[in-house]
Amino acid sequence: MSKIPFGPTYDEMLNPQNIDPQVRASALKAKKENELDPINLFNITWKDEKNNVRKIVLPKAMTGVEANIVVLIGKEFPSGSHKVGPAYATLIEGSVDGEIMPGKHTILGPSTGNFGIGVSYIANLMKYKAIVIMPDNMSKERYDRIRGYGAELDLTPGTESDVILTLERTYELKKNPSYRTLAQFELLPNYRFHRHVTGHSCVESVKDVGNGRIACFASAPGSAGTLAAGDAIKKVFPECKIAALEPYECSTLTNGGLGQHRIEGIGDKMCTLIHNVLTTDFIVRIFDQDSVRGLKVIHDAPEILVKYGVDPKVAEEMRELFGVSGICNIIGAIQMAKHLRLGPGDNVVTIATDGYDRYESVLENLEKRELELADFVLERWFKDIFLKAEDRYVLDARLPEIKNRLFKQKENDWLKFGYTQEYLDAMKKDDFWDHEYEKVFSYDQKILEMRGKEV
Repeated sequence: MSKIPFGPTYDEMLNPQNIDPQVRASALKAKKENELDPINLFNITWKDEKNNVRKIVLPKAMTGVEANIVVLIGKEFPSGSHKVGPAYATLIEGSVDGEIMPGKHTILGPSTGNFGIGVSYIANLMKYKAIVIMPDNMSKERYDRIRGYGAELDLTPGTESDVILTLERTYELKKNPSYRTLAQFELLPNYRFHRHVTGHSCVESVKDVGNGRIACFASAPGSAGTLAAGDAIKKVFPECKIAALEPYECSTLTNGGLGQHRIEGIGDKMCTLIHNVLTTDFIVRIFDQDSVRGLKVIHDAPEILVKYGVDPKVAEEMRELFGVSGICNIIGAIQMAKHLRLGPGDNVVTIATDGYDRYESVLENLEKRELELADFVLERWFKDIFLKAEDRYVLDARLPEIKNRLFKQKENDWLKFGYTQEYLDAMKKDDFWDHEYEKVFSYDQKILEMRGKEV
């Protein structure tokens, strides 16, 4: 006999104040003292110990725009990234459905990094064996973290842009009947987690900022799970525009382009299965070097931010808050604020998936590539990347021809993995996504009824 793992519902991840007080207290204590205590599952939330959304409203001296740029902070999630949320959601849904059982199944996690870290961490806490399939040219910190949580690595050739090879390898491995896949690019628990937990946390994050509404939500899709937050935001603020950001060097959503880039966690040469194309209003291309250089400035040269008017305490705090994809999201949020001509009361919301701790080697690589990194160079980068950010590469994805091309891209990417045309056509209607989202509430009931029970 095995037991269904004891973990939170979707409601408890959104509203940790609804967790049993003793469990909540134990989880907060374990967060500080024992990262591998399974009670840390109850720390999967955007909220802090006071049940406030972890966020920063970026200084306007840094963004150069009148609108408020609000960034949700993901580094305080267990394992250091919000990707742990969809990893848990996928595993707990499979557990209560009887599809994934501890002691019987091994977990496969296709990833380029943060999701793989999340899978390895969740599998450790929920007592599953795990294999993370990812490209062999990602940051060293990611591999070390995955191995540190006890998962095996199965590496495929390439970098971020070669994630299709990890999918092909995953489909080969899962022919083994004892393997179960936490497939972030195609399984809808990822969508449900972000629409419910991330989306409503975004809504809460602006209640005391500007006009209390969200004019734009900007996020770079890896799996496109985080973009699902926009579906929840639009239900509350129908005027909100959703911007999908992608590397200029790998412009798959913009024009079908395929290429290598350095923004780990995004730009995976596909339109993912769980990407709700219907609600994507804009596509924005971001130069990968701007994201890496921007991280270099914020982490290594806070004095430059101070020189331009950023409070010294805020400049120091920001040093550890963002990774490369977080900087990409910030740049995209600034560009959208300019593109939409937003004013002082308007809010643009984005997220920082992780923090600086897994990018030391990325900056070391940057330093090897650059000929000179004197202060005046970093100051020029700061001005060019943030203050002078341009909206030249913003595409209006509301146009019918763009929507149709994205639907076709999804067909090209997913029919070969066994999905039917009928299923893909169903995704062209809002009812499909709303129906999938409503499963949150039935799964919450199942989790409450079954967690800890022997099966």
